[in-house]
Amino acid sequence: MGKYKVDLCGVNTSELPVLSNERMKELFKGLASGDLSCKEELILGNLKLVLAMVQRFSHRVDNMDDLFQIGCVGLIKAIDHFDLKHEVRFSTYAVPMILGEMKRHLRDNQMIRVSRQLKDLAYQAMRVKEEMMQKLDRDVSNEEIAKEMGIDVKDINECFEAVGTVLSIFDPVYNDNGDSLYLVDQIQDEKNEIEHMINVMALNQSMKTLTDKELDIIKKRYYDSLTQTEIAEEMGISQAQVSRIEKSALTALKKNL
Repeated sequence: MGKYKVDLCGVNTSELPVLSNERMKELFKGLASGDLSCKEELILGNLKLVLAMVQRFSHRVDNMDDLFQIGCVGLIKAIDHFDLKHEVRFSTYAVPMILGEMKRHLRDNQMIRVSRQLKDLAYQAMRVKEEMMQKLDRDVSNEEIAKEMGIDVKDINECFEAVGTVLSIFDPVYNDNGDSLYLVDQIQDEKNEIEHMINVMALNQSMKTLTDKELDIIKKRYYDSLTQTEIAEEMGISQAQVSRIEKSALTALKKNL
């Protein structure tokens, strides 16, 4: 990483620069033509992106400085591989690579700590979820589980994440001026990250082919974690209609991919 190494303790995060989309494009064009000063500005202008990813692990990691450094490695890799032909925001491209570097580092160095209290809460929540699903004969949201257990939904989200519970592929992990990055964008193929990124971009493009109603229902189901019944009540249609539209949208996404 060389001269681009950043000490988190020495960074005034309130003064980190943020680059506009137009400036980012100018810098990538300059970098492509061989102007290495553009790379330095791109790194400095995207450190807040790294910081945002580091904060996701703040409650489970002892050494935040090391993790920030590793995130910067992912940022530099993203800058080296990014191409304006991708037609996506740089942040959408970079976040999976930054998170990938962090997660590999955490896994290899076993830095993540999960408390016994969190584990116990997660197992209890999973039992409650199974019981509710059997009783209601449908999927249940984290909000419903939290209500049933009489605890804050944030505690449910945290304990599930801590023990690696499978989440929806459409759960958001980052938002850049309305351009959301979903959990599906994080899924890494360590053997071929570039090929994976192409698949991610294909999925993003496929989402744009959905009708407004299909996209709305997909976002409510997988972004807001609403049940089909809740969506039906909110949209003023039947649960059966919601089910048909959701199924049609998922089929369209699979076909386009």
